[in-house]
Amino acid sequence: MKPVRILGQPSWRIESDRVEAFVTRAGGHLGPVTFQLPRRKVQPFPVAPWAEERLPPDTPQLLKSLRGDFFCLPFGANTRSCSGEAHPPHGETANAVWTLERRRENARGAHLRLKLDPAVRKGHVTKEISLVPGHTALYCRHTVSGMRGRMCFGHHAMLEFPPESGSGRISTSRMHFGQVCPGGFESPAEGGYTSLKPGARFKNLARVPLRDGGTADLTRYPARPGFEDLVMCSHRAADDFAWSAVAFPKQRHAWFALKDPRILASTILWISNGGRHYPPWNGRHRRVLGVEDATAHFADGLAESARPNPVSQMGIPTSLRLREKSPLVVSYIMAVTPIPAGFDVVQSIRRTKDGVTLTSRSGKRALCPLDHAFLGTS
Repeated sequence: MKPVRILGQPSWRIESDRVEAFVTRAGGHLGPVTFQLPRRKVQPFPVAPWAEERLPPDTPQLLKSLRGDFFCLPFGANTRSCSGEAHPPHGETANAVWTLERRRENARGAHLRLKLDPAVRKGHVTKEISLVPGHTALYCRHTVSGMRGRMCFGHHAMLEFPPESGSGRISTSRMHFGQVCPGGFESPAEGGYTSLKPGARFKNLARVPLRDGGTADLTRYPARPGFEDLVMCSHRAADDFAWSAVAFPKQRHAWFALKDPRILASTILWISNGGRHYPPWNGRHRRVLGVEDATAHFADGLAESARPNPVSQMGIPTSLRLREKSPLVVSYIMAVTPIPAGFDVVQSIRRTKDGVTLTSRSGKRALCPLDHAFLGTS
């Protein structure tokens, strides 16, 4: 099957009765994605505003494809080499050309399987995206085999928010640790600006220290226009599954992601609201929130994540050791569900027989059909 060109990138398409999704050939970026809810459609994932522009030849493919969600191996900027390995930003999995192995659509759903053999660290990566009839969900699985040594990795989902201030309400499952990126996430000398206090630790997303004093409520977005910020929240590995969610009360739907915290230890929130004034960003990447479930040291890269660091010394893994004969399987679910009037912010997500129940702080509930067994957690 030949890919079709969608918003500047050759892409493969799969569709079920509830979801239409595209995956770019270069970088394997998942997007755009359309979820069919009762009497309306929802497209939660952004596509970079420069997607169809001609960019300089030295622009990383990551930025040319940038959209939706993509798998990072290794996760992060990777500005420093590690044990002789020089990886591109967010790894070859987010930049290199994937090969289609299988595409299937029938009454049982849709399935897309891609493969990539990285050059920097020899091995194999498969990407599988599945759709299930009646489910407004994306079932994503990446299998890494034939590699050895320490590696950081993760998903890089991004959401686009309505323009009204605080239109989205952000929450996660129980946190073990929270911290603002301790390094220079952006440099004013290069045209990048941050608002949060570097390295500040927090226990509640609603009270995160600001650079100039006071606190910011990171549970409400969009906010703080003109700034880019990065924070990391880590989850307790003993939990059944960990989750991140964004409720849009006015739009009457919620997006959420489920993961196994033993595999993806942290959630990195990239708060992108026009704070980058260098190309190709030029201040126009706004109202985007990256909800990046990863095992990594913030977005620093492999060198910083693989060595002992203050986060790993707290018992929170920032990398895992890959073994050549023991594949790493990363299973991940993203879904969209309608929410009733009065549903404010997701307080809990729990299993039901045929899916999950989202309960809001205000006591409202939303039922979402889902195959939670896909995660492999008990």
